[in-house]
Amino acid sequence: MMPVKHPLIPHASSPVPHSNFRPGLRLLLLAILLPLLQPAPILITPGPPQTVYTTHPIVAVHTRLTDEVEEWKIQRTLQMAREMGASRIVEFFPWAYYQGQDGAIAWEHPDMIINHAAAQGVSVIARIGLTPAWARPKDTPLTYLDADAYKDFARFTAVFAQRYRGQVSHIIIGNEPNLNYEWGYRQTTYQDYVDLLKVVYPVVKAANPELIVLAGALAPTLEPAGSPWGLNDLDYLTGMYQSGAADYFDGLAVHAYGLAFPPESDPAPDLLNFRRVELVRQVMLDHGDAATPIFITETGWNDHPRWTQAVRPGQRIQYTLGALRYAEANWPYVETVALWAFRYPAPTKSYMDYYTLVTPEFITKPIYDEIKKYTGN
Repeated sequence: MMPVKHPLIPHASSPVPHSNFRPGLRLLLLAILLPLLQPAPILITPGPPQTVYTTHPIVAVHTRLTDEVEEWKIQRTLQMAREMGASRIVEFFPWAYYQGQDGAIAWEHPDMIINHAAAQGVSVIARIGLTPAWARPKDTPLTYLDADAYKDFARFTAVFAQRYRGQVSHIIIGNEPNLNYEWGYRQTTYQDYVDLLKVVYPVVKAANPELIVLAGALAPTLEPAGSPWGLNDLDYLTGMYQSGAADYFDGLAVHAYGLAFPPESDPAPDLLNFRRVELVRQVMLDHGDAATPIFITETGWNDHPRWTQAVRPGQRIQYTLGALRYAEANWPYVETVALWAFRYPAPTKSYMDYYTLVTPEFITKPIYDEIKKYTGN
């Protein structure tokens, strides 16, 4: 008897028909539909203009927004800085991050920071530094900037100054050039830095005449002449003046860390403390530069529980507020005191986390709340 074939069951000898709905089409359909199932992205806008309220306009903070990826976190950081009463921020804008060898500049991220700062009513002191690979010799670090690239650095800085005219009030040329690390792991000389200022200053001022150009941002250090690690900041500044630097900056950026000393501790040439600023000022006066103001662009105390140069959290609050009061009462030549650092985008897992005022998760530390009270907020 012949077997009967069921119409819906293929015979053992018959091939199973393939589905016309091929895997490739399935993936294509999934790729089309999946975004439609996702929630709409949150639109972050600068919002209506805000105003910083403060009874102490000298108070500022050093932010680290260039390392921040998410726009809402940039906005939130600047909101909290305003709410604390910081009238200014110091922010790093690395040349190496933005400009390619073809000359094109990626403005998206700096635009984001500057626009949100403007919306919060916070003025910006922009620190420019780091050299792109195309502008430095092969196998050199980001901090390596030599004379061959001075004009390229000047052109970028001028374009930056022109783009943010009316939004960026000050620009710092470089950072801690008296340190080997910040000068490309080379022997640092004040003449190199003065030569840089002489190239950059006229180009930037031509692009944005009202911009205040800050020099220095020297690291407080006791390194003697000939040290492979750096040069004493007082000696370096003296050398800058002797090499004709005075005509090529409008203000001097100074770093003044308190370490384990209270803010009122007397200054001395062989001591690093907050009032070292007075020794820096004396160098300026010795060279007839009384008219040039100082901007403290990094300062603060650290409350790490195991670092030998740290203080207790309560002392940190006391010393920080004491430093602000001391600067206001005794240093009419100091326009800004910027605390290092407001917040890091992520933990550094080192003693540096204990300089911050706000955690990466936007949890305020007691020092933030005390400064907020101090500024009348």
